[in-house]
Amino acid sequence: MEERRLSDRILFALELAIDQEDVMIADLLGQALELTLTRFGGPQAVERRHVDAEVLQAFQQLYELRRRRAANTS
Repeated sequence: MEERRLSDRILFALELAIDQEDVMIADLLGQALELTLTRFGGPQAVERRHVDAEVLQAFQQLYELRRRRAANTS
């Protein structure tokens, strides 16, 4: 794993938790990923980051995992 940003490492862990269908851990990692992606550096900072397709896909997969789990517990 050569990524050096915290968000990259959290994304990797989130994808693993989704693959393992661990909803509780995936939810926590999803929250952590959101926090790392929404940090901003003060009043003079200019946001230049964009949300990667890989991140959007992970959030979509997390949504689908939650939906499947909710359907199974109903």
